[in-house]
Amino acid sequence: MSPAPDTPGAPSAPTAPTAAPVDDVATNASDVRSEDAFDVERVAAWLREHAHPDADTSGLDAAPEVKQFTGGASNLTYLLRYPTRDLILRRPPAGTKAKGAHDMRREHDIQRALAPVFPAVAPMIAFCDDAGVIGSDFYVMERLDGIILRKNIPAELGLGEAEVRALCTAAIDQLVALHSIDVAGTELERFGKGEGYVKRQVDGWSARYRKARTHGVRHGTGSFEKVMAWLDEHQPHDVGNCLIHNDFRFDNLVLAHDDPTRVIGVLDWEMATLGDPLMDLGGALAYWVQADDDRIMRGSRRQPTHAPGMLTRDEVWQYYAHASGRAISPKDQLFYEIFGLFRLAVIAQQIYYRYANGQTSNPAFKQFRGLVIYLEWRCRRLMRRAGRLS
Repeated sequence: MSPAPDTPGAPSAPTAPTAAPVDDVATNASDVRSEDAFDVERVAAWLREHAHPDADTSGLDAAPEVKQFTGGASNLTYLLRYPTRDLILRRPPAGTKAKGAHDMRREHDIQRALAPVFPAVAPMIAFCDDAGVIGSDFYVMERLDGIILRKNIPAELGLGEAEVRALCTAAIDQLVALHSIDVAGTELERFGKGEGYVKRQVDGWSARYRKARTHGVRHGTGSFEKVMAWLDEHQPHDVGNCLIHNDFRFDNLVLAHDDPTRVIGVLDWEMATLGDPLMDLGGALAYWVQADDDRIMRGSRRQPTHAPGMLTRDEVWQYYAHASGRAISPKDQLFYEIFGLFRLAVIAQQIYYRYANGQTSNPAFKQFRGLVIYLEWRCRRLMRRAGRLS
């Protein structure tokens, strides 16, 4: 399967995990699955010898206890628990992967280059491209100590409606801040391909979907042909070329323990690139489930965007437009929302393709085909709304 240009990887699985209490690291990391295990002693020894010169290497003398984070369906994430500190290891999944996807060096390098101008990234400890260590590239970073929200906001955080709204706007402010970074003349400049981002994305993700089709979806329901044709016909010109995250969700944000309305970290930079900022926002809103959404949409929720105090999708667009100073027409807004849902469908279909072809054994992925069909229906409903604006 070929990747979409500018987009090297795939976000985490679009399914809703169970709610986790505040102590996210202790509850959301479990024993390593046998298919994802690696030689812990070998990694520990390699890390002691190959950490970046400016990295904090204190406390790495012993071999760590290793746990695996259970969420997500793209890159694999592990907790390395040393006696005095915690680190995070990221590596690609097993099985056939889209060319250019799961690029550990790129994900590592973006965060390392971003650190001087965007403090909400974890410090990088080391990058390894020696497949002899664990069988693939990987990188190790600091664990940001904070709260990560999952499906619901834990009651023990004590957030009322006003605090939830403050959290919501703080999250959007982080996205605005990211999109405001001047990348010219920095190391970040090399991660983009210039103008034409929207077109490359429409063409690239359409190609990915066609190559990820499984039996019985060449035509008709689930084919997405009408959606892909609509996106091709109605795509706007790029509104900018800035660093975008491409998987911006609450479960990729780290909140301060002493103030859960304050964002101290942004995680999972696998999809980051230079591109159109409104594509980034549209992608984020594909996961944004409101309290008044239909039953199927509510059933797919994996973040607490339904909570009293959270902005609706329309309000997010309005807030972002005001905070960023960008004018966004209702018609363009619908394009970005439809593309975001389509991209999510491609991601789900690619994961289902891996399951259907025996490249992963996670039984949860069997349900992804139904989600893909639902997302096509949702895209076509928004297309009809866009037609009424013409």
